[in-house]
Amino acid sequence: TIKKMAESEEEVDVLVQRVVKDINNAFKKNPNIDEIGLIPCPEARYNRSPIVLVENKLGVESWCVKFLLPYVHNKLLLFRQRKQWLDRDALIDITCTLLLLNPDFTTAWNVRKELVQCGALNPEKDLYLGKLALTKFPKSPETWIHRRWVLQRVLQECCPQGAGCKEQGEADRPAQAERLQRVLQEEMKVCSEAAGRYPSNYNAWSHRIWVLQHLAKGNIKILHDELSCVKYWVSMHVSDHSGFHYRQFLLKSLVGDPSIVLDKDTLSLAVSSPDEHCASLSKGEGVSVETQRTAVPDLFDEEMQLCTDLIESYPGHETLWCHRRHIFFLWHHWNKEHYRGCGQASVLKSSDGTLNNTLSETTGGKTAQDMDVDVVLDAGKQGYTQETKRLKRGPLQDCHGLPSEHRFIAKVLNDCRSTEQSRISMRCIGLLYHFDCH
Repeated sequence: TIKKMAESEEEVDVLVQRVVKDINNAFKKNPNIDEIGLIPCPEARYNRSPIVLVENKLGVESWCVKFLLPYVHNKLLLFRQRKQWLDRDALIDITCTLLLLNPDFTTAWNVRKELVQCGALNPEKDLYLGKLALTKFPKSPETWIHRRWVLQRVLQECCPQGAGCKEQGEADRPAQAERLQRVLQEEMKVCSEAAGRYPSNYNAWSHRIWVLQHLAKGNIKILHDELSCVKYWVSMHVSDHSGFHYRQFLLKSLVGDPSIVLDKDTLSLAVSSPDEHCASLSKGEGVSVETQRTAVPDLFDEEMQLCTDLIESYPGHETLWCHRRHIFFLWHHWNKEHYRGCGQASVLKSSDGTLNNTLSETTGGKTAQDMDVDVVLDAGKQGYTQETKRLKRGPLQDCHGLPSEHRFIAKVLNDCRSTEQSRISMRCIGLLYHFDCH
């Protein structure tokens, strides 16, 4: 039974110990708790536990926090100073309670790291605790940092290094691949929920980028799925720059690697095999330039169209214009570097003796020729005949050149009635002249 007020230090200890036990029992009673929160309650009005469990939601009456937090905090510090002994189960309960109330207490996370290292704490259970803490404190830096440490631990367990590890039974590989996939999907969900709970949650989006870089290395299908998944989210949060920055990272990752295949047929086949669950997908070595020339522009087309729709629907949001400017900048440089590379190797001899004329120069945003002709030389004939000609797709037209962007801005200026929209549009015009000069 919880009394209204405690008159002595001994009584406080007894009461707080009961609260810690109640929290632990709540998790045992319902292992599917998905959210925590404080229930505004200045004082104990009823003779009952301050821990409230309704469906999958765990609430703590606010009046007990002033007793509970100092108690678990001092307990842990005394343990770290070797002035008081706590067994592993007690440490797990104390740190759990402390981190649910104050997830930025680094010492508590460090204790849990030691528990994970010695095998007393399952990494997935530690990730679960962090997930709950983020429902109340979605921007907590220490929680995100600790999650990355735990994820690295999981990655090491799923993808052990060394010759001895290779001798492990092949039967373990599918299970580890499934575990890694499950952890990856859960992290994406945690990041999305945290981003929705706190506007411009840079910590959540940065963590999401880290997860893709380390748990989904070069996985083209995951990158493309993320681009599609986040599209709806940014459409509903048009002022959240962090979300658009994440889309910029995805686009850079998809178009930045010359070996990545991006056409839709390949994406449909991009599935991890059990033997490559650590390295994810193959990056598609030997991809033709022609495939990239037709696939990458489609990504830019869709992104620019998204920017256009959002700017017209939600005038006056500078985040949308910043994103559009970045996409235009990325397209401009990809187009420039891509065709410069084609021009340096204008005539290449393939293994079957075919000479491919892939030279395509772009001048002022326009292509220099409409189509290329693949020519198969015959030693018995001069030049080539009608039968030896094969038409090839011409160089990509620069559909996002300066003229088209100027037309879009002029249309926005003519149609909009928002002074803020006009101001941002004029800034974009000034930046476009920078491209004219370069």
